[in-house]
Amino acid sequence: MVDGAEAAPHRAAVGLATIAREWGRIGCVGFGGPPAHIALLRELCVKRRRWLSETEFEDGIAATNLLPGPASTQLAIYTAWRLRGGIGALVGGFCFIAPGLVVILALAALFLAGHPPLAVRGAAAGAGAAVAAVAVHAAWGLAPGSWKRAGTARAARVRWICYAGVGALAAALVGPWLVLAMIGTGLLEVAIRTGRTSPRRRRSRGAAPLPLAAAVPASGGLLALAWVAFKVGALSYGGGFVIIPLMQHDAVHTYHWMTDAQFLNAVALGQITPGPVVQTVAVVGYAAAGIGGGLLAALVAFGPSFLFVIGGASHFDRLRADQRVQAFLTGAGPTVIGAIAGSAIPLAAALQHAWQFAILAAAALWLLAARRGVVSTLITAGVLGAGAALIGWPVA
Repeated sequence: MVDGAEAAPHRAAVGLATIAREWGRIGCVGFGGPPAHIALLRELCVKRRRWLSETEFEDGIAATNLLPGPASTQLAIYTAWRLRGGIGALVGGFCFIAPGLVVILALAALFLAGHPPLAVRGAAAGAGAAVAAVAVHAAWGLAPGSWKRAGTARAARVRWICYAGVGALAAALVGPWLVLAMIGTGLLEVAIRTGRTSPRRRRSRGAAPLPLAAAVPASGGLLALAWVAFKVGALSYGGGFVIIPLMQHDAVHTYHWMTDAQFLNAVALGQITPGPVVQTVAVVGYAAAGIGGGLLAALVAFGPSFLFVIGGASHFDRLRADQRVQAFLTGAGPTVIGAIAGSAIPLAAALQHAWQFAILAAAALWLLAARRGVVSTLITAGVLGAGAALIGWPVA
């Protein structure tokens, strides 16, 4: 209580210009994904400016992790909301997202150009080769917390393994329908843990996205792009790498916006640029419809995060206490982890040259055995790829 009381006077004095400057700074230097974003926000809001207490900040992390979509982006929006309400959330969220979005669209224009320089194509092929290892690394990092959340009961742990297997199979075989797998396992766990969800209710809630998922792919164009981006922003629990199986099949095989190699480049760009990893969707949008498509994809993907936080932040405490919400995430969580790991299969299958598989193996050792960072891994892989291209190895 003392910490919260000390934070309140500081919150009242925070101006929108200050929020814009500080959240924009984090958007510029926030390399490394959600862990880096959380650390930077904690350093700003709790330690340096003392706008929020440690308890308030940790509650914000817990609450935003209950929501679908990019959790660290939602935390940035939520902390700004705590300081200046809805307008603060809009300013803080926009300034957090915008720098990385500008950078990734500029890089998309370079990497997806009709005839990029040889070194650029090599760097793209090298960084793309390491993406499958990054996916496995991301799943490995998420697994311990989800395993602990499942509890110690043998039946619960067996279900966890089954849910993870469902996610892996869905990602590898039916990527666009992964949303249904996540919803299904989440609702099954609600039924098992609470006994309050009737079969009729499970069917009505779980089947709701099905007509949309079946109808939109046939329409194509900007509506299809908006639907792909909406799945990323509003229906993906776990954020980050779970977007890969949601996007890959649509972007490459259904709509043919990009090749497998270009999709690998998009994922790599989302990892090495500052700000939210979900900005990968902007590269897909650029491939589909240029700068306008990239902006549309980003708007649709990040829009739900603003709506969730601004509309629901005052109810977060009740959301966290709801047993059904907790049970749903206990079921959907391992499905997400399995999907992230399973996405490594089509990502690796998209590689074309022997030297790329060598980079993939080296990246796996660097990340999983040496426990090095993702950004350094992808940059090193890109440098190796550029070198391979310049000495005459195939990169097409």
